[in-house]
Amino acid sequence: LISVKTSDKDPALAAGEKDDASPKEEPWETALKTTVVDMEAGEFRGHKVSVWDLLHSKYIPEENRKELLELYRAGELTLEQVKTVVSTIVTKAEAARAEQTADVSSPRAEGTAAEAE
Repeated sequence: LISVKTSDKDPALAAGEKDDASPKEEPWETALKTTVVDMEAGEFRGHKVSVWDLLHSKYIPEENRKELLELYRAGELTLEQVKTVVSTIVTKAEAARAEQTADVSSPRAEGTAAEAE
């Protein structure tokens, strides 16, 4: 009887622990949330950021995010590929933003643009 009570408690604990985590979360979603990238661009500079957070950041347009998620769920992209793509998009978007900011604030850049025309 004692061993029966003990084994009754163990599954209950295991079930309780499972309930604490998001019960409806899909395995692919968990993978995106637990896989982190060291980012060296924008607001994420110097931080470890989950692929999920990068996908849902201001750097990834909604249509790109939907497409990446569909391809990943369908098995056409690996987690590593999604990680590479979102890291690249964030890095390039931040570089482009920094370049625009530099162009606007730099009188030399404006002069060069006018001369080119």
